Amino acid sequence: MPKITRRVVMQTMAAGLLAAPLRAMAPFRLGLTPVFLDNDAEVIRRLRAALSEAMGVEVALEQRRTYEEVTALLLEGSIDAAWLCGYPYLQHKAALSLLAVPVWNGQPLYQSYLIVSPDSPATGLADLRGGTHAYSDPDSNSGYLVTVSDLVRMGERPEAFFGRTLFTYGHRNVVRAVAGGLVQSGSVDGYVWEALARAEPALTARTKVLTRSEWLGFPPFCGRTDRMAEPRMQAIQQAILGLDQTEKGRAALSLLQLDGMTTATPALFDGIAARMLTMAAVRP
Repeated sequence: MPKITRRVVMQTMAAGLLAAPLRAMAPFRLGLTPVFLDNDAEVIRRLRAALSEAMGVEVALEQRRTYEEVTALLLEGSIDAAWLCGYPYLQHKAALSLLAVPVWNGQPLYQSYLIVSPDSPATGLADLRGGTHAYSDPDSNSGYLVTVSDLVRMGERPEAFFGRTLFTYGHRNVVRAVAGGLVQSGSVDGYVWEALARAEPALTARTKVLTRSEWLGFPPFCGRTDRMAEPRMQAIQQAILGLDQTEKGRAALSLLQLDGMTTATPALFDGIAARMLTMAAVRP
């Protein structure tokens, strides 16, 4: 066994001191679910720049195709935090904590929209029986849970109500599917539809909002509960909450069509939790 000398000890200590700043400078990894901005490079660039400046360290935005993938990365520690949806947050409530919730039109709430083509004679969900329908993602509240829980409350079997269903894995894609005649109806995030109505009015003009859900907790930023006391987690929380306080942050919020960010308690998502209970009551 080699002899441990004073020189070896000092070299080891020096290596540790040098490694610590490098670890501290590692990018903060923030996951994004496939919302309407998934292919909007300018939105991504502005959001990353604003958060990086506020944190004082590079923020890497990690995008995946499905909510399940992003949630899994967060739970396993491959990313540090994520902008999720209220549904997966509640599915993993024991392991996740809220960092911040976006404020849209003055409140941290949004709705699920059921959309159809402008010439559809339907007046409600019941009129869509046997038709083709697009969902966003099986772990999306507005793009899946709201519609299937409504069907359960109507006494219907969600898997048998529509003639055919598909998942588009993106709310913008739901709008495109309905607008293009690929499906007769779709379940979409109301915030996304309204944002698209301003950014791409020609697209949403080829759809019509049939019904709107009750107001529900807006998709939150989450982190793992066991990491919430870490300085970097506290730093990203402050960076997100302070977006409206910096020029770059305000630019990002403007592109996102959001007012700002706020803190919240799990009670904000009680409406989604109630719909989950509705689903759980009919599942084996």
